[in-house]
Amino acid sequence: MAIRTKMSREQRAKQFMPFAALKGYEDALSKKEKVTVPKIEVSDDYAEILDQTINSLQKGNIITVFYYSNDEYVKFTGVFVKIDKTIGYLQVVNRKIPISDIYSIDIEKK
Repeated sequence: MAIRTKMSREQRAKQFMPFAALKGYEDALSKKEKVTVPKIEVSDDYAEILDQTINSLQKGNIITVFYYSNDEYVKFTGVFVKIDKTIGYLQVVNRKIPISDIYSIDIEKK
């Protein structure tokens, strides 16, 4: 009769670790699951209205911005901080949103 030695905790833990036969397969699947959305081109009239809305923003306004980012549209609500027209971004809280990617802005009424 053979005497068995006790397994270390590390060796026992390795037995229950998940096995991934194909490295990167889970990441590839999750990328395939993402639906890409084409960017909507706004008309000149709507772009003018959007520009007027941007120009009417005041520091401290609570706004909701609907914008295009990484092949999808994102809705973000927060406090308007500033606008930098030379670089072309709008800052809401600590998020910098390119003006060219903005589809709509709603200003919360006080």
